[in-house]
Amino acid sequence: MSLIESSWKHEYTTANRVKLHYVTQGEGPLMLMLHGFPEFWYSWRHQIPEFAQDFKVVALDLRGYNDSDKPNEQSAYVMDEFIKDVEGVIKGLGYQK
Repeated sequence: MSLIESSWKHEYTTANRVKLHYVTQGEGPLMLMLHGFPEFWYSWRHQIPEFAQDFKVVALDLRGYNDSDKPNEQSAYVMDEFIKDVEGVIKGLGYQK
């Protein structure tokens, strides 16, 4: 593990009834990083240290990916559910927008 990686914090939050894993580094305004398919938070590993100089960077594992919960129902993977997850994470971290 590199010195940069050792400064990352792996944490969990529950949003929209789903336990979500994220990695965070830095302080300040929130910068939320959302991966695409079929990625997970690690796809942001090169950007996290740069942006963490000025922001609280949160690289989220979306539902169904990596260390986040994986609901069984197909209906759990519609865009409205992902949006509720993201809104819940933002509020859970103490940010309003």
